[in-house]
Amino acid sequence: MDPVDLALMLLRLAVGGTMIAHGVNHWRGGGKIAGTADWFESLGLRHGTLQAWASVVTEIVAGVLLILGLVTPLAAAAVVSVMLVAALLAHRPNGFFIFKDGWEYVMVLAVVSVVLGVTGPGTISLDSSLDIVYDGWIGGAVALGAGVLGTALLLAAFWRPQRQDAPAEEPSPEG
Repeated sequence: MDPVDLALMLLRLAVGGTMIAHGVNHWRGGGKIAGTADWFESLGLRHGTLQAWASVVTEIVAGVLLILGLVTPLAAAAVVSVMLVAALLAHRPNGFFIFKDGWEYVMVLAVVSVVLGVTGPGTISLDSSLDIVYDGWIGGAVALGAGVLGTALLLAAFWRPQRQDAPAEEPSPEG
């Protein structure tokens, strides 16, 4: 067994398993779908329940596809999109470090996903078995491009951040 193929499989298992865990947590964890929907709405996303279910399905399906090494660039694009939304809406205001709830963690998952798009899933994958590997510039472009496009479309369609009320003007001394 080629060590690079084993390493790619381990990366797919780690990112895929993490995504499945995220999806299951949004679905069955703490606040369940209702809590996830409320949280998404607090971030400025309209139709919180729809967003919660879309997130659950995207994370679980992308995770399974990565683990299987099936349509890897598209699975990677789904991870990039979900992590980019999380980085922009939930983590960006908190800075870089994850211990301050920053965007470090989601950035690493997104970058590893783009790398999997570029390298391909390796020979220990369904893509390889089915001879449908798209890697190199094409795989990377799909992973990054479709991920960024998905994020842009989601934000354009559903993101309506609440406006901060402008501070009340103090009366002027003249009246």
